[in-house]
Amino acid sequence: MAAERLSMRTIKEVLRLKWDKKFSNELVSQSCNIARSTVREYVERAQVAGLSWPLAPDLDDGRLEALLFPSPPTESSEKRGLPDMEYVHKELSRKSVTLRLLWLEYRAANPDGYQYSQYCLFYRHWRAKLDVCLRQTHRAGEKLFVDYAGQTILVTDPATGKANSAYLFLATLGASNYTFAWASFSQDLPSWIEANVRALNFFEGVPEIIVPDNLKTGVTKPCYYEPDINPTYYKLACHYDTVIIPARILKPKDKAKVESAVLVAERWILAALRNHTFFSIEELNKAIAEKLQELNSRKFQKMDGSRRSLYETIDRPALKALPSSPYVYAECKKARVSIDYHVEIDAHYYSVPYQLIKEQVEVWLTVTTVEILFKNRRVASHARSYEKYKHTTLTEHMPKAHQKYLEWTPSRIMDWAGKNGPNTRSLVTCIMESRKHPEQGFRSCLGIMRLVKQYSAERVEASCCRALFLKAYSCKSVESILKTNLDKQELPESSTPEKQIIHYNIRGREYYQQKEATHA
Repeated sequence: MAAERLSMRTIKEVLRLKWDKKFSNELVSQSCNIARSTVREYVERAQVAGLSWPLAPDLDDGRLEALLFPSPPTESSEKRGLPDMEYVHKELSRKSVTLRLLWLEYRAANPDGYQYSQYCLFYRHWRAKLDVCLRQTHRAGEKLFVDYAGQTILVTDPATGKANSAYLFLATLGASNYTFAWASFSQDLPSWIEANVRALNFFEGVPEIIVPDNLKTGVTKPCYYEPDINPTYYKLACHYDTVIIPARILKPKDKAKVESAVLVAERWILAALRNHTFFSIEELNKAIAEKLQELNSRKFQKMDGSRRSLYETIDRPALKALPSSPYVYAECKKARVSIDYHVEIDAHYYSVPYQLIKEQVEVWLTVTTVEILFKNRRVASHARSYEKYKHTTLTEHMPKAHQKYLEWTPSRIMDWAGKNGPNTRSLVTCIMESRKHPEQGFRSCLGIMRLVKQYSAERVEASCCRALFLKAYSCKSVESILKTNLDKQELPESSTPEKQIIHYNIRGREYYQQKEATHA
């Protein structure tokens, strides 16, 4: 859009400061109290008119205005071959295509056509009349903008009649504005990853860059300069050979495409479905897909074609091919290796090489596997188990001599527990005895001893006595007895006259000392 018409005196001052004083556009705008874009336009108009500083002495204000603001092209001017600006705009979306190249092609077809500066001026004026979402120039296949709409849509449970909110995910290609939409009940990480995968499958290709908003599921730590991408989202990008570059904080223009798509989707999809009642998320997504097809096929108001036609001619040929194998969702967790050389994941324990005791590792979880990495190197891989408080242990992860790492041995733990009382020692021994490998009971034994810090040694000893009576050989059982104050109640008379249960059917300290000596 042309700048507001200024007085000839102001225009001359702009040219003087710019050409004579060599001021920057910012300094000129401050001096003349006008916008930098206005400074830029008047300088460009003067260049197109062939002006230079100092201005000719006989150039009065009337002639200057006529040069800067020429009349629209006449019939004779049109015979010079006015450029097809819609064609220019579409071609600029193609990779490596520039205005200079298009002008050279235009002059080759129209030897008497316009000069490059006026050709550019015509295009800028034409582009200024487009909608904001169409005005930005994006390379074909370069960027995919993704985000959730702020408006939700209700899905009613047919059994209970309760309505649940569904969230609308949107993805838009930068060059063609071709749009994808999909609804889910959550914005959590699995839903976010599934939505991105569905979008790439919908577009039948992969862009060079995916631009999300700073949504917490996608961006762990928002930052203006170096945002921290969620590890799972990063792994998805690696699988599809693309990169994640989040929109900058407080920079809405970085995501203008998807913001425009959100507005359009809320008007043409959510608003259009406002009077419908949906009884499942599948039914909702089917209706969204139908409205989405209408949206992508609808013709533009200010230029020829539709989102679909631009996608077919511009974006689709430039997208990279999808990988041969589908992406498998994997969630990343941090874990600390315990003294029993196992890490706890969802209440199950997986072994790692014993040399990593007390180190922090990275655990990647899929539905079927558990992969453990230390310093980005895989150190263990297990089949995933959903059994609570069980162990998955590989023999090669166990030390050759248990007493050689951190001095934690079965006999030491038994002695340590024995200082609290005979029942504590007996329970600790039973816990280790009930495991395939005694070391698998270390974690539970240490948990019992830590209870002494929260409760008194006497109460822990009494709780171990009751746990032995109940044959409840776990730390959680002792903790439950303490929380419910069962340790303060009398045991049944048939249990033992001394009210202390000491199990003699255990291996004992001598067994573990002999075992340790054998391994030494």
